[in-house]
Amino acid sequence: MSKKKIMYSVEFPIRCSPTILYEFLSSPVGLQEWFADKVDQRDNTYFFTWNGSTDIAMMLEHVENEFIRYRWDHYGKDEFFEFSIEQSPVTNETILRITDFADKADIKDQERLWNTQVHDLKHRIGAA
Repeated sequence: MSKKKIMYSVEFPIRCSPTILYEFLSSPVGLQEWFADKVDQRDNTYFFTWNGSTDIAMMLEHVENEFIRYRWDHYGKDEFFEFSIEQSPVTNETILRITDFADKADIKDQERLWNTQVHDLKHRIGAA
């Protein structure tokens, strides 16, 4: 029996509009720019390929320009990863919040991985 993973979130300021950011988080072309080597989509199923190995995720729900939630096929039924987009009421800056699940011992490594991925995202958007 696998142990229950812990939900965690990381936030990143992104200098771009929510509309542009959402395209990079939800479309195969956008995701392929920063998240995976290759991304294909059939209906609500996304196929993410890294170094020739493919992982499958289902898009569970979304609200355009606000959030998109996926579940890897190896995740438990209550686990997901989500990209949510917010506007700071103080600075009007676009904030990307990533929520994911990991074993407690792996959270710091996962946060570092997201930092690297989002660095690539900012570079592709031109917001680095």
